[in-house]
Amino acid sequence: MLFNSYTFLLLYLPITALVFFRLGGYSHRLAAAWLGAASLFFYGYWNPAYVGLLLASIFFNYGVGVALAWESDAGRLRRRNAILAFGVSVDLGLLAYYKYANFFIDTANHIFDAGLSFQEILLPLGISFFTFTQIAFLVDAWAGKVREYNFIHYLLFVTYFPHLIAGPVLHHKEMMPQFAKAETYRLSWDNVTIGATIFAIGLFKKAVLADGVSPYANNVFAAADAGEQLDFFAAWGGALAYTAQLYFDFSGYSDMAIGLSRLFGIVLPLNFNSPYKATSIVEFWRRWHMTLSRFLRDYLYIPLGGSHKGRIRRYGNLMATMLLGGLWHGASWNFVLWGGLHGFYLVVNHAWSALRKQLFPAMPARGSIEKLAGWCLTFVAVVVGWVFFRAVTLDGALNMLAGMAGMHGFSLPAAFAPLLSNLGKVFESWGGDFTLGGGANFVFTWAWSLSLIAIALFLPNTQEFMRDYQPGLDFDPAVGKSPIAWCPNLIWGVLLAFITSAGLLSLSGTSEFLYYQF
Repeated sequence: MLFNSYTFLLLYLPITALVFFRLGGYSHRLAAAWLGAASLFFYGYWNPAYVGLLLASIFFNYGVGVALAWESDAGRLRRRNAILAFGVSVDLGLLAYYKYANFFIDTANHIFDAGLSFQEILLPLGISFFTFTQIAFLVDAWAGKVREYNFIHYLLFVTYFPHLIAGPVLHHKEMMPQFAKAETYRLSWDNVTIGATIFAIGLFKKAVLADGVSPYANNVFAAADAGEQLDFFAAWGGALAYTAQLYFDFSGYSDMAIGLSRLFGIVLPLNFNSPYKATSIVEFWRRWHMTLSRFLRDYLYIPLGGSHKGRIRRYGNLMATMLLGGLWHGASWNFVLWGGLHGFYLVVNHAWSALRKQLFPAMPARGSIEKLAGWCLTFVAVVVGWVFFRAVTLDGALNMLAGMAGMHGFSLPAAFAPLLSNLGKVFESWGGDFTLGGGANFVFTWAWSLSLIAIALFLPNTQEFMRDYQPGLDFDPAVGKSPIAWCPNLIWGVLLAFITSAGLLSLSGTSEFLYYQF
């Protein structure tokens, strides 16, 4: 079931909310159990066979968490360590089997010509997210940070449908106190209004903007994967189209998840904060998939030693974290290369920052020109990385990058020649050429891409619009400064009606969120 589907919007959501709040007037426990059961139905709607897998994972991790609580005595550290290692190993083993078994076997067959065969495994939706969520729970239980072991609340914490399939990655301490509050189980029209607004903005981003630009990205990457040599403008047009598509697809999902949760009185952490405005790759990762970045930092990078064991060790930890982060996104070498590329970016960023302080200790904070240069470099680096993220094959990614580097020439539609006049002659003298056909597709690709990227760069994001109404658990109103702010009045009501109508009218077919595949 998709958030952006009539089945979800007209049947599942109203029925789930109505029963939840009616039960909430009688019993909080029953209401929480209903929401957990409804979340399991939401998950099982995709493939009922995997509901058993999800429940088995929940029972197992809850049991391990309780065992860690029983062994809370400081003198039993060795036993607690063994229980934690056992729980995390089982979680990672399950994830490895379902997500990476085929990848490892295919790789072994390719490298060693091993001739191994393995039945194709269907990847359970959201397995990465509910696995990481529960690993965080086990580590927090081991560290003594878990204070509540109510099973119904734990079931809801893991299965809660707004975040189950594609995040955010939640912390136990963020959600359990909210499930225990009496006001969560009372219908609040303020929450309904705020949640519906955030959801409508997300629906518009997904159904109108992301899905609108997606054909132009898909066509170019399909051609690259098929071996077609793309010229400079075609390759960059496709890469920028995907850059815009992924941004509004994931941003739209994040808004929809936060908006849906707010309808039920639950505030989720922010997961997306205008990452294309970042002026360094370090800042990009503080803004992109924020809860995953937090998880990788807290449960991988810091346990590896973080930045406390010397500069070389720090860079090695960064590379290891990003390589594993890339592999988390998908079982292919393209994702490994994407993660490694971002690890390299981060190492260069940190190395430059350290060198800058050594060479120019008196230099003040970065000025406008340096920030602009940093933004340009960061944006281009991110777009190059997205090529590996999107291409189906490694050959397709390398083909795209060759085109973006100008190795396959420079070409413009012939209709542009009379418009460019003398500039067209200069273009031809530099090796460019004009080709017949494809003018409309060229114009639409670049118009969509540049328009959406301009929106991402120059307009406030959703939480900045909603800054006065706690749009996320960790949102700081002082940071989200914007000249435009939402408030419940007629003007915003008309605008909300427009974007909601546009979003609903754009639901012409099944269009999954890009992060559902992870």
